[in-house]
Amino acid sequence: MLKIGDFSRLSRISVRMLRHYDEIGLLKPAVTDELTGYRYYREDQLFVTGRITSLKDMGFSLTDIIRILDLNDDNDAIDTYLIEKQKELMQTSDLVKYRLKLIDHARNQMKEGITMNYDITVKTIPERYAATVQMVIPRYEDEGMLWNMLAECRKPLIPADPCLSAAQFLDKEYKEENVEVLIWMTVKGTYEDTEHVHFRTLPAVKVASCILKGDYSRMGEATAAVASWIHDNGYESDGPMFDIYHVGPAQTTDPDEYVTEVCFPVK
Repeated sequence: MLKIGDFSRLSRISVRMLRHYDEIGLLKPAVTDELTGYRYYREDQLFVTGRITSLKDMGFSLTDIIRILDLNDDNDAIDTYLIEKQKELMQTSDLVKYRLKLIDHARNQMKEGITMNYDITVKTIPERYAATVQMVIPRYEDEGMLWNMLAECRKPLIPADPCLSAAQFLDKEYKEENVEVLIWMTVKGTYEDTEHVHFRTLPAVKVASCILKGDYSRMGEATAAVASWIHDNGYESDGPMFDIYHVGPAQTTDPDEYVTEVCFPVK
């Protein structure tokens, strides 16, 4: 048996933290002296502390670690926890990469004194026949779910010439979750609806728009530029905005080559 100080030294976990583990039921001493309150641990409990430290290093909370240890080496159940944590960390990694890119962009703008100028034009997008998918999705970032549904359409689609692909955001306000999005792609011919893909003729629409070249980090700037121009030039918004992806992830793996048209229906 090891006194708590000796166990702390061998496990490389502080005495304070060992006491906390005891309080929350994560790691109980083998014996606690009723008179003195001294805690004693068995040598084989060092293996448990090794697992706890390893799981903490993976990013698991103490609450999750208690649940995992309670699984008693049920490898399938433990693997489920590991898979979910892996997905969570991948999402976090993507977010960190995106934020680092925004910081690089901001620093470059400051160094070079760059001021983005957006050329706003008013035009009419003619009537068009399109494959559409409309659905409530968890977040705006999950738009790819809809494009995957379109790509999995049972009958091969013949793109129109030119082929326009767009996403329209139908909610009247910005929402953090459960957002309604309509995507559409212009196609040739006629098709029967499937479970998720519906074919329809979209009406002509007059829009104020601007072209954004490069990744989506400046999408907020471009949107603000068009909205401000509409206000300053006596137009009114006439429906939900949409983005036309002239060049996007379907055409290139290089975000710097993206070409997006930000469109606001106007009257």
